Amino acid sequence: MTAYLPEYADSMDVPEGAVAVMRRGVASSSVLRRGIGSIVGLGVAVAVSRLVAPVLLQYALDQGVLGEDGVRPGVVLGASLLGAAVIVAASVMTYVLKTRLIRRAETAIAELRSQAFDHVHRLSVADHNETRRGILLARVTSDADALGRFVEWGMLSWIVQPMVIVGTFVVLAAYSWQLAVVALVAYLPAIPLLKRIQRRMFSAHDVLRTETGTMLATFGEAVAGAEVVRSYGIEERMRARLHRSTDRAYWANLRANRYMAGVFVVGDILGALALAGVLVTGILYHDAWELSAGELTAALFLTTLLQQPLGELGETLDSTQAAAAGWRKILLLLDRTPDVAEPELGDEIPAGPIAVEVDAVSFAYRGSAPVLEAVSVELAAGANVAIVGETGSGKTTFAKLLCRLADPTAGEIRLNGVPLPAVAPASRLTSVRMVPQDGFLFDVSIGENIGYGRPGATDGEIARALERIGLDRWPEKFPAGLDTVVGERGGNLSVGERQLVALARVALADPGLLILDEATSAVDPETDQALTQAIRRLARDRTVVSIAHRLATAEAADLVLVFDRGRIVERGTHAELVAAGGRYAGLHAAWLGSTGADTP
Repeated sequence: MTAYLPEYADSMDVPEGAVAVMRRGVASSSVLRRGIGSIVGLGVAVAVSRLVAPVLLQYALDQGVLGEDGVRPGVVLGASLLGAAVIVAASVMTYVLKTRLIRRAETAIAELRSQAFDHVHRLSVADHNETRRGILLARVTSDADALGRFVEWGMLSWIVQPMVIVGTFVVLAAYSWQLAVVALVAYLPAIPLLKRIQRRMFSAHDVLRTETGTMLATFGEAVAGAEVVRSYGIEERMRARLHRSTDRAYWANLRANRYMAGVFVVGDILGALALAGVLVTGILYHDAWELSAGELTAALFLTTLLQQPLGELGETLDSTQAAAAGWRKILLLLDRTPDVAEPELGDEIPAGPIAVEVDAVSFAYRGSAPVLEAVSVELAAGANVAIVGETGSGKTTFAKLLCRLADPTAGEIRLNGVPLPAVAPASRLTSVRMVPQDGFLFDVSIGENIGYGRPGATDGEIARALERIGLDRWPEKFPAGLDTVVGERGGNLSVGERQLVALARVALADPGLLILDEATSAVDPETDQALTQAIRRLARDRTVVSIAHRLATAEAADLVLVFDRGRIVERGTHAELVAAGGRYAGLHAAWLGSTGADTP
């Protein structure tokens, strides 16, 4: 493998520290804040129970074995039974604490994933164009999982282990403050070392979360484009991309775990020094410090007890940094303000054909040249409008603005006289629908995909929607009819069949404004006939805007809008524009030549 590790400088830092991220994340999660007092209380009880054993050992030795009265079996037995009872109680409390944290973690992660899902769908097309889908997927999968592992295990460690450390030093000081000082001095170097390691570990995990998201995006792209990869024989090129992405994630992971290994080494070395210091000084000065055998044994036991939380500190820190880095990525996603702000109480659009007014609308993707410039047009209610133009002229962007997948950077769009941003979201989603060129289908049945057009629709309503567009007999061609599962992205159906499902979905929704991105392109003649018939029926009694890649659509339109470099350069009926001999006439002549048709 190629080592990408040197690319990440150790001095790399992130704007927000792990503690700040955790504080902000907990503040934003009502689930994690709820009942935190009882969880801390249980943690205290578990920590105290771990300190009971050394105390009972000291008591049993000094009073039951080496005391003035000699061996006292009753004292030893009593101390042993009490110790066993404490261990059982601690186990039960640990179980309760663990189950509560797991329940809390899974609930919080589910809530966080829902928030991220909702937020992703509120982001504009600009955000989706700028961010690879695999990276968005990583935010709600691997990043959320890292946070879940921390809440289930790391949070328990942070509750219990600091209390064990503090409690250990308190009990140790009660036996001998001198031995407590010896142990404390031995462990003091851990503070600056761990602080330094923690900062670098957080930076390393932030890089790791980034590279993991990029790796998932690359793998997702490779899987989604498997047919293209095989068709063009670019397996080696794609394999190289996957290798580079995996390699970067590999080295980022090694770098993050290098710091965890360092914490283990620090804990082991300082723990050994503390134990040796307590043992040597305790033996040398037990008379001067008036230490009994039981107290010295308990002190050694307590010093050994300190090694467990310090030994676990490496894994705890690693879990914490991974969670903080993942949480930071999710919070950054949630902090991204949607460009499209929905009104709390918007206006309703009545059923029926919708009049559209576009007033000096311009649009540009972030940091890019304008895609639309000062576009103005009025579309009458019930009109059949075709939009034509060369690739990149702004046709699809114009259609997306009508659906409010983004807002204009200048100008205004009005539906029935109501500014589009003032329309209630539910009313807009009911009144305006778009059928893209490649209708997206979910991996469920044909009937369920059609049912997404209007949630809660019955089988009878779906059947009537198919009948309205002349497709009532179409499902019979499939063995399971409407129950036929379409596969991922509709892969079990042809392009034309996917478009028919998309049209049936819109027919069920029954919008007042229908936007079609040339739904009849790239299909066979038989399916083309079915699609044309379905679109003709669907267009009745509603306003239709069609992005016409084939100019047969424009020939039948009431109004043709010709786009060029983001502007409307011509408008009129098909006959008027052909007679004018302008850009549309040239496009139409070229189309006729490509199809072999005769000029009408």
